[in-house]
Amino acid sequence: MVSEKKDVKKRVQELRDLINYHNYRYYVLDSPEISDAEYDELVKELIKLEEAHPELITPDSPTQRIGAPPAEGFTPVRHRARMFSLQDAFGLEELEAFFKRLSRELPNEKFEYVCELKIDGAAVALNYEKGIYVRGATRGDGEIGEDITPNIKTIKSVPLKLLLEKPPEFLEVRGEAYLSKEQFEKINQERSEEGLPLFANPRNAAAGSLRQLDPKITASRELAVIIHGLGFISGEAPKTHFEALQFLERAGFKITPFVKKAVTTEEVFDFCREWERKRDKLPFEIDGVVIKVNSIEQQRRLGETSKAPRWAIAYKFPPEEKTTKVLNIDVNVGRTGALTPVAILEPVKVAGSTVSRATLHNEDEMRRKDIRIGDYVIVRKAGDVIPEIVAPIPSRRTGKEKIYQFPKKCPVCGSDVVRPEGEAVARCTGGISCPAQVFEHLLHWGRRGTMDIEGLGPEVVKDLLEKNLIKNVADLYYLTKEDLLKVEHFADKAAENLYQAIQKSKNRPLSKLLFALGIRHVGSHLASVLAKHFSSIDKLSKAKFEELQGIPEVGPKVAESITTFFKQKHNLEVINRLKKAGVKMEAVMVAPTFQKLAGLTFVVTGTLEKFTREEVKSKIEDLGGRVASSVSKKTDYVIVGENPGSKLDKARELGVKIINENDFINLLER
Repeated sequence: MVSEKKDVKKRVQELRDLINYHNYRYYVLDSPEISDAEYDELVKELIKLEEAHPELITPDSPTQRIGAPPAEGFTPVRHRARMFSLQDAFGLEELEAFFKRLSRELPNEKFEYVCELKIDGAAVALNYEKGIYVRGATRGDGEIGEDITPNIKTIKSVPLKLLLEKPPEFLEVRGEAYLSKEQFEKINQERSEEGLPLFANPRNAAAGSLRQLDPKITASRELAVIIHGLGFISGEAPKTHFEALQFLERAGFKITPFVKKAVTTEEVFDFCREWERKRDKLPFEIDGVVIKVNSIEQQRRLGETSKAPRWAIAYKFPPEEKTTKVLNIDVNVGRTGALTPVAILEPVKVAGSTVSRATLHNEDEMRRKDIRIGDYVIVRKAGDVIPEIVAPIPSRRTGKEKIYQFPKKCPVCGSDVVRPEGEAVARCTGGISCPAQVFEHLLHWGRRGTMDIEGLGPEVVKDLLEKNLIKNVADLYYLTKEDLLKVEHFADKAAENLYQAIQKSKNRPLSKLLFALGIRHVGSHLASVLAKHFSSIDKLSKAKFEELQGIPEVGPKVAESITTFFKQKHNLEVINRLKKAGVKMEAVMVAPTFQKLAGLTFVVTGTLEKFTREEVKSKIEDLGGRVASSVSKKTDYVIVGENPGSKLDKARELGVKIINENDFINLLER
């Protein structure tokens, strides 16, 4: 038996090494050695063995890339060495000035440079201990980023185990998470079809993908990571940046392609000119070239400013601009109800791709630029990716151009469109009934802080909508178990669990229901205030503006938002169907409790061990206290868990009382 266990353990390690090697060949070198089917067989065998022997599963196993549960938020993490941004050069003259500054800083010294393509992505830092991936983080403010370890783990070009016989005790590397042009266009196409605002550029798309609370969403975006430097290494470090890149490549990282060592500044200029011409031929977007002094010793002596290293610079390519005609102006309705005007253009080729649509952002921006239907306009790609209109050409107007009138009714559901005073964005008030907003609202409805329907995740919601089984949240309560069995990959047990979770959610507290409805400006705390004040949906729906404003925590914007929501007949229809399905619409009357925390304001920071944040919040609010999102002079207590963020520093600065979980428990018991 012992011998058999050893054989299984040996085979598991062999499979992991093989899969890691073939991942490296495919995702890093772009040179696979086996077919996809052969690769899949290796993965299937490993999964089968790990399922049979769960004690053999390790964090660096290829099977652990996807599957972590969604996070409740992102924990702050401090980088071992500061992550600087780069100084930009917007022309060869500014690049020349950079070289002259180097010569002034270190006179009579010769320099060697490394030229790299500047990939348009999101900066990340990856940590390895004894060759094993342990943490991934965003750049943040350069000193403290956000812990996105599970999300980075889903990216297949990131090695979970370094390909080094003797890896350093600790290694922090720096790189860019990015999307290929093909994948970026695919994501934006999907967002456009769903009425979502488009990502402005691959950098924003990559950053948004990294900060998904559910790692499975990050995995679906098919990001890649290119590593371009060392942040920290224990033991002996490379003496030049070029040597560092070679070391990183040997370790199994995908490094910056087309790297060039240059001895003269003219070689650097030639590299910049070459890639300005050839950038459209790359499968990913670049927005310039990064030039670094090669010698690490010279880098050390040149040092940094408060924002950027003195030994590196980013040469930015100028944007390409073209002229075309505005054929029409349309409006997209996003998942949050935001109405975004979009110019329909006469197709024109800009920076290597055909452009036929361009966002106008909002009504104010459209008026500021004075864009009219029929105008000839100058178009460019913001960040070299998303089309935008720079300006109209008034001299080419004939008098037939039309000023676009923003709609008063939602073009999707017919509900009123409102634009709150002081805000740039107009919004559909259909909320729970508007088809353009239904996907996001269904996800919000099922989350733990609202109706807490376990199993109602993005893929399930998408499948239910695509199969026309539901059109809004009320339809959830009319689903049968047989309906749920039609969901892709749902077996009998999963369908039964989701059905029971939906039934259970009918009895959630009124405050949860109010928050779940998605009324603009009504968060979880305000929902609790309204539930206590009105005690039922019927009473709240009939409340007048003045009555709402009389509640201490309800201002004019919130009062207007609530009254507008309940004026929409589509919203009332959904609420009536929820009521008929048995969803509780009234607060449960309980004996009054001693409000021992009345008048006290709390802030929570860091990861708690004994409570979830939602549990802490409920305990405080049940006893009359309030939970705020930021620290101010009015804060009474800051509850601190592990890895607290900047809120702890703010509390110390203001002299606010700081307590831990045990102190909080004692406070409740006193």
